[in-house]
Amino acid sequence: MKSKLPERRKERNYGLRIRTVQRSGLSSVARVASTRLPTLFGVFDLIGFERANVNKGETESALLLMLGDLHNQAPLLRIHSQCLTGEVFGSLRCDYRGQLELAMSAIGDEGSGLVIYEYQEDRGIGLMAKLEAYALQDQGLDTIEANEALGFDADYRDFSLAVAVLHELKVRQVRLMTNNPQKVEALIKGGIEVIELIACEAPPSPYALSYLRTKKEKMGHSLTIM
Repeated sequence: MKSKLPERRKERNYGLRIRTVQRSGLSSVARVASTRLPTLFGVFDLIGFERANVNKGETESALLLMLGDLHNQAPLLRIHSQCLTGEVFGSLRCDYRGQLELAMSAIGDEGSGLVIYEYQEDRGIGLMAKLEAYALQDQGLDTIEANEALGFDADYRDFSLAVAVLHELKVRQVRLMTNNPQKVEALIKGGIEVIELIACEAPPSPYALSYLRTKKEKMGHSLTIM
């Protein structure tokens, strides 16, 4: 029996383009709100996007941090998954915070580009499962082994929402900041041309070495600092 989609509040259109046509279990992406966000790296446009995923019975959301004109040239792009422990609490067990800051700094220096920030905590398994995985890692399992012990895939993420946001923005070519080949494959499969692949390697913490080694050796991430 399919789960019932959560009811959305009545949408109000403040000059934002809203589309809700259902296609293959996914609604078209909708712009929810837009504002300006001053940061250490520049003043970005911050835009919220949502779409209904009938197959999962949930509403998916993402934030877009955008700077400058995206159409003068292929923009810098970082597709980034949420990491509360790293980005809020400063955890050194991973490189997520460093990667986000590296990407925003590069975009700020260039004067244009975008970060698509998705709510896919710990490769999509969620915050509480992430803590359970951490506990298993404390006992000697690597990140993949811990996820699989909890019944999850090694990487549970889906990057199709990021692709939908790019199509909504009419961005067809990007210079992608990533070490993850799955993101490259997802963009190409979704009709986005990756004309340049740029490493996004933050200085490693001793606490993250095992985590980074697993990403390189078992997930094919292109890391040169390991």
